[in-house]
Amino acid sequence: MKKLIAILLLTFSIPAICQQVDVRGTRVWTSPSQTRLVIDVSGPVTHRIVPLANPDRLMIDISDAQLTGRLPRVETADPLLMRLRSGSPDGHSLRLVLDLKQRVRAKSFLMPPNERYGHRLIIDLLPKTSQGTILAGDGIGVFTSSRGAMRDLIIAIDAGHGGEDPGAIGPGGTYEKDVTLAIARRLATLVDQALGMRAVMIRDGDYYVGLRQRTLLAHKHHADLFLSIHADAFRDTRVSGASVYTLSSRGASSEAAQWLAEHENNADRIGGIELYESDNDLNRVLFELALNGAVEHSQYAAEQMIAKLGTIGPLHHDSVQQARFVVLNSPDVPSMLIETAFISNPHDEKRLRDPAHQQRIARSIFDGIQAYFAQHPLPGTQLASAGTRHHLIHRGDTLIEIAKRYDVTVRSLQNVNSLTTDRIRVGDVLTIPES
Repeated sequence: MKKLIAILLLTFSIPAICQQVDVRGTRVWTSPSQTRLVIDVSGPVTHRIVPLANPDRLMIDISDAQLTGRLPRVETADPLLMRLRSGSPDGHSLRLVLDLKQRVRAKSFLMPPNERYGHRLIIDLLPKTSQGTILAGDGIGVFTSSRGAMRDLIIAIDAGHGGEDPGAIGPGGTYEKDVTLAIARRLATLVDQALGMRAVMIRDGDYYVGLRQRTLLAHKHHADLFLSIHADAFRDTRVSGASVYTLSSRGASSEAAQWLAEHENNADRIGGIELYESDNDLNRVLFELALNGAVEHSQYAAEQMIAKLGTIGPLHHDSVQQARFVVLNSPDVPSMLIETAFISNPHDEKRLRDPAHQQRIARSIFDGIQAYFAQHPLPGTQLASAGTRHHLIHRGDTLIEIAKRYDVTVRSLQNVNSLTTDRIRVGDVLTIPES
């Protein structure tokens, strides 16, 4: 009889054990204004979050769950999170304890499975004093020019993907998010070195920024041009070369453009954005874009960009393409998406990993920026004020490289700046003659 009871008890306890959700692992992503904890779970979960003080902690209880993976180590540079601990207060639920460096506001939401991940519970931690609605990039200060009323041109540089969303993955294991960030940083350096320009990095680390947050950040910093840098994949691994895309109000210019736009517009499902944050009011935005001429100027800038990219390698399309990219929905900033190459192509992937080629890509994009604003100068900017260009000399610059960058001769540089030799000094400003 005792054996029968024991067997029955064991039988009835098996379903309860099977109902437990597995917490398979966690990841921590740190951006300038928030820390994100991503918890991989085997199915939908019920959870609660309880803040604790003295010391500051956050307790996350996940019902009917067990930890089957490892908790990550937190980077010491994280401004909010100190470490993670786990336990089971009742033997059936999982408790995660977040030791904090300061008081935080917590926001949590569940993400359903997609092509890359299963179910995820996402916890966003923000400083208690933070009141802004933009969750990434707030650490970038607005620059005030010291040169009278003349201002700098502001170039918003958006490195595609990041954090939870690696983007496309090449056959050799290269992540698109790493390549785009490397190129974006090189481009930002070139922009900041040019007198009369300033770069704003939409993403300057390995974290995800929502598609609409990227355009909001460009608007917040009064950008004059928005460049979204990518190195995507296509189902045909033979596809290669660079392309430049602008926003379309009538549909895609090709099947590849349509496929690419659909792929990029799904990034929020992978990167982790609350579903109710999506905005389907695309027609209104497109209408505003058509009114203020941003689409037209996006086309002008993109034409210069495709011409410059064609000087460093083969193009996938030798004309500007159009598609409905969410990240280009900015009503007041000329915007384009630059496919530097296709990381799904083994040859392209190899070139994208090469720092020298990354620099060539950045240089060609920078040349496209200069060519656009030379043809369409903005009133009130330093570049438009005197009709002349200037270059602030940085360490490593040579007169030959500066002449090549601005498409002028070394002799003309020497004549305009009264130079008797080719020696230049860091910190001096050169006047650039007409091309």
